[in-house]
Amino acid sequence: MTDSRDRRRLNVVEERPFPAYVVWELTLRCDHACTHCGSRAGVARDDELATGEALAVVDQLAALGTREVVLIGGEAYLHEGFLEIVRALRARGIAPALTTGGRGITEDLAGELVRAGLAYASVSVDGLEPTHDRMRHLRGSWRGAMTALDRLRAAGLPTASNINLNRLNHKDLEPLYDELRARGIASWQVQLTAPLGRAADRPELLLQPWDLLEVVPRVAALKQRARADGITLTPGNNLGYFGPEEQKLRSVAASDRDHWQGCQAGRFVMGIESDGAVKGCPSLQTAAYVGGNLRERPLDAIWHHAPELAFARRRTIDDLWGFCRTCPFARTCMAGCSFTAHSVFGRPGNNPYCHFRARSFAKQGLRERLVPAAAAPGAPFDHGTFDVVIEPLDAPDPELAAERLVQITRPPRA
Repeated sequence: MTDSRDRRRLNVVEERPFPAYVVWELTLRCDHACTHCGSRAGVARDDELATGEALAVVDQLAALGTREVVLIGGEAYLHEGFLEIVRALRARGIAPALTTGGRGITEDLAGELVRAGLAYASVSVDGLEPTHDRMRHLRGSWRGAMTALDRLRAAGLPTASNINLNRLNHKDLEPLYDELRARGIASWQVQLTAPLGRAADRPELLLQPWDLLEVVPRVAALKQRARADGITLTPGNNLGYFGPEEQKLRSVAASDRDHWQGCQAGRFVMGIESDGAVKGCPSLQTAAYVGGNLRERPLDAIWHHAPELAFARRRTIDDLWGFCRTCPFARTCMAGCSFTAHSVFGRPGNNPYCHFRARSFAKQGLRERLVPAAAAPGAPFDHGTFDVVIEPLDAPDPELAAERLVQITRPPRA
């Protein structure tokens, strides 16, 4: 996931779309089996790209002007050609980075990453030790992640961290920040757990839209603390949207007046799956958004001609529906994060995870509650669907009697 801050960091000023920022899943093989994993990682995909094929992809990325590639998995270091791919990216003038759970980061591997030219590594930490280990489904995972941060920093590599925020771990935010600051991280990304992959199987894990009334101001306050500590806190693309803290959330410097500028999938962002499938964002649903496979078509042709990658380039307000169609920020926001909206309703264009939207309902004494309607089928990057119940803001019980409900809405057919 990326947003306007990433575009600025990469000096993206061109109007013509190009894949400046790429997230590349090298393998779906993983040494965790996290309960919230959108890709349901654990076992490698059938027919993943071999090292030679991956190196050819590096050349194609360079030809398209890619500035940064974040290697993910599963666990990227479990791919046999991982270090060779890092070196190849660096040799072609592309900044290689890594997002990892950290379990396999040994002192030797940390040193090899530095020598290979890795730009930075972000270790995923999803709460304090009890919460993190529960979400990662592995006792000792939190200690492994913290040890990884220490080893990477000791090797001289810039470090970052990221968190998927949900009902299980959001109370850990402030104390977790203190733990990460003590480990010397340079940046921290906070995003919402969306009902994607394994998280779609656990609806009780998800924040409800009204939870943003509490969570977003807390993240904004943490960003102020982080700025004073020399740490860059960035909200993920599915957190925020035009509440009172929007400028504070999106801006890099205190004097900036930045804001959400719409989904960048297929505009300046691209995702590659480990079997060569290409989509406009790494978290987009595979079934709906893959524009082609690198074994069958050159990357240049997929990027420029696949309609599945071009949806955000061509989106207009007429593609929005529900609350988002009537929102005063619609032309700028374009319904926020596409994969999050799709993971809730089975199509983009209407996104209940919005701070402005939650505040708008709260002013009327109402709130939206997501209710599972259809289960996810069980594939990587899949989703179920939800209904939205509109109910009184002060409802004490999330499972209200039918007579207290104001309205139930379902997405219209496309």
